[in-house]
Amino acid sequence: VTEYKRNYREHVVREFLRDREGDSSPGENPSIRSHYTALTIAREPRSGHGAEHGAVGCANTSSGPATVTAQMLFRPDEDGQTPRVVVLVGAPGMGKTTTVRKVMVEWGEGTLHEQFDCVFCIDCKGMALPKEASVTDLVSQCCPQQRVLAGNILDDQKILFIFDGFEALGFSLVQPEAELSSDPREVKPLETTLMSLLKRTVLPEASLLITTRPTALQSLGRCLEGEYYAEILEFSTAMREEYFHRYFENASKADMAFRFARSNEILYSLCVIPVMSWTVCTILERELCRKRNLLECSKSTTRMTISYLSQLLKHRDRDNPQVLQRFLLQLCSLAADGIWKHKVHFEEKEIRDHGLDQPDLLPLFLNERISKEGGDHGKVYGFSHLHLQEFFAAMFYVLEDDEETVNDWEGHEKDVNKLLESYSESRKDLNVTVQFLFGLVSQKSVEYMDKTIGCRISPQAREELLKWLRGRHRGISLPGQTLKISGLDTFHFLFEVNEKSFAQSALGHFSDLDLQDVKLTLYDQMALSFCIQQWAGLCCVTLRGCSFHRQDPGVELNALVPCSGASGAGGRPGATAELRQEELHCPIHLLCQALRHPGSALRVLRLQWCRLSESCCAELAALLAEHPSLERLELGDGALGDRGVRLLCQGLRRPGCRLRVLR
Repeated sequence: VTEYKRNYREHVVREFLRDREGDSSPGENPSIRSHYTALTIAREPRSGHGAEHGAVGCANTSSGPATVTAQMLFRPDEDGQTPRVVVLVGAPGMGKTTTVRKVMVEWGEGTLHEQFDCVFCIDCKGMALPKEASVTDLVSQCCPQQRVLAGNILDDQKILFIFDGFEALGFSLVQPEAELSSDPREVKPLETTLMSLLKRTVLPEASLLITTRPTALQSLGRCLEGEYYAEILEFSTAMREEYFHRYFENASKADMAFRFARSNEILYSLCVIPVMSWTVCTILERELCRKRNLLECSKSTTRMTISYLSQLLKHRDRDNPQVLQRFLLQLCSLAADGIWKHKVHFEEKEIRDHGLDQPDLLPLFLNERISKEGGDHGKVYGFSHLHLQEFFAAMFYVLEDDEETVNDWEGHEKDVNKLLESYSESRKDLNVTVQFLFGLVSQKSVEYMDKTIGCRISPQAREELLKWLRGRHRGISLPGQTLKISGLDTFHFLFEVNEKSFAQSALGHFSDLDLQDVKLTLYDQMALSFCIQQWAGLCCVTLRGCSFHRQDPGVELNALVPCSGASGAGGRPGATAELRQEELHCPIHLLCQALRHPGSALRVLRLQWCRLSESCCAELAALLAEHPSLERLELGDGALGDRGVRLLCQGLRRPGCRLRVLR
């Protein structure tokens, strides 16, 4: 027994230290030691208020649940009671399996959970479970290399059984009491053996940890007694930052990746879902390895969300893709219906009416919630995050569908122009949905959706979006005036597509850019920079009352900001190290760099009441010295100072300066 336990501990560490899902590329498989971020878990004893609804309820108590970490799940509570059965609940992607891996590795290494002599994990999703088995047989499967009689291990030992992904078992837990087993060596139908463990008729002194999605709670509640329920909560702001720093072993890269994600409001908000944080980190790590900076990152918010979706659907319905595709179309219909009606919770009848009552797919996208009315009002469902509902609503308008599906649409027409008109006129809350629309029609998204999910994007939707974008700003300019763009959202939409030809087609009819009172985050500046570089006809840039997000002081910016080449301040003859440093820390660096692109027709640049400081003058000097058509520069209400003006004069003295008016 001693030798078996030693060999088994070694096997557990090898097996669970690395990601068994194979989600990472070769050489990138993360270690649970370095990457695990302690999740916040709400725990409380079962009080009956959630049993009839199949909902957790632990995050809904008036006094608030006790929050614990995975290491504390089996420690005594405030009343001194030690849990024997813990049900860990969470939606897909919240970190249930990762928590199990952490528990197994810590026990295998002997660092935590020392109250248990043996811990056995039964993977309900991935393990090939037999139709008939004894408890001893299940234990033997946990370490197949060891041919010792596992029954000996169960004698007089403190055992923890873990059932990971309990909802995947999919069979009834109703078993006659007389059929249950009390002998761990007795072979019974698998359902009976598992029920015997849950009902504690076999190995009654053993502890149980069951991870499940909310959908299995109702059936579990009927066969457990004295259990504790624990719900994994979303990542807080601090936890998101900690996760990024744990994922990237290099602190500088972690800072860069986190700042990039934080500057994108939609992406950062989605990162409260742990698996979305993993998706973003994985993509940004590959971008850093390939390009060594993130300001050229071509992975839009939409592309990262599609990557998250493909991760959820991994290994799902590969043999019958039509079922999955039809389910997604109906899900998108529900999401769009909710967006139009300002609705985020859906009753059970609505789920049935949309054909979504499929227990193997529904929990991937919709979380079961407690009805506010309580009583017998049935189940209520909601998307894991509002932005995910907005993403699926956007999919509704751009996916190709068959006639059978079209006949099933409930209550609203599939007209993308109606959505765009509503956004333009009054429904500004549709901004995120419209942004996802543009991201979905990009060529990369079209190919990726078809390849990984099997969904086809309509080419007609792309043309309709381009036509709308060309016409939406025409009404702002009076007849005879130059056509100008005065909304930042246009640049976000084009950046989401991230195709030069699409941006050139959309911007070709406009000559002026006019933004007022906008706080430009780093992501805003990246979107603006991308569009300016494709905007050959841009003649006048006016920014009034705009502020530029500054980089965090003390952080190395060289890797975040790409080199400007010969056009940068550091590449000019006679430029000093002082200028190079000013360039790196200049808040308008991205703007000026974009305005220097080859073929720029810029003639007028106005930066008024933008709180520019002397650090901006080196960039402006470089722009003045090199731009072949810039004739007019207007600066107002800036704290340039004497030193800043001296830097500006260096640019004015350069032979290439074409400036005619300085104000």
